[in-house]
Amino acid sequence: MQSFIVEHYLNKAVDVYCGGPDVFRGTIEAGADNVLTLNNEGKFTHVAIDKIIAIWAQ
Repeated sequence: MQSFIVEHYLNKAVDVYCGGPDVFRGTIEAGADNVLTLNNEGKFTHVAIDKIIAIWAQ
């Protein structure tokens, strides 16, 4: 899944859903070592790729 995300969504604004009430939003900066890095106005969020249920472009 990591290679798919990096290939199709790198440097694009996305929403990432991992279950529950939280949705992570930002621009994908990197995907490495099974961790997705999102940048949302200079604040970075790191998400475990194996926990992602859905991802969509904003």
